[in-house]
Amino acid sequence: MDAQFSFADRLKAMQGGYDLDKCPVRQVMQGIFGKWSTLLVQALAERPYRFGELRRLVPDISQRMLTQTLRDLERDGYVYRKVHATKPPSVEYGLTPLGVSMLTPLTDLVIWAADNFSAVNAARQRFDSGSAG
Repeated sequence: MDAQFSFADRLKAMQGGYDLDKCPVRQVMQGIFGKWSTLLVQALAERPYRFGELRRLVPDISQRMLTQTLRDLERDGYVYRKVHATKPPSVEYGLTPLGVSMLTPLTDLVIWAADNFSAVNAARQRFDSGSAG
């Protein structure tokens, strides 16, 4: 969409008469910014990983949640899944061209978040203490 349109204009056009739950931008953003999605995409930016390697790389994630998040990322076209005919079979995950295409903006946002964590944390503390304003 043309940059001359305001955010409100773009939002109206994207919704196309739908309710907000069906907004295409919202649907894409929810898939990218799931609790574990960003971390897994950043990990897979380095190289393809086997499932067990990803599990060790992100020790806080449960096997069930890792499986679900990888499936969601695969469903959205960001991640591919390749089964190797070994005994036992091993499964490798990597980024698709679509997944690679989101790395620059995603990395920029991750860097911004790291750079601004202190300011955001301070704002939260002010708000939570009742002195936001």
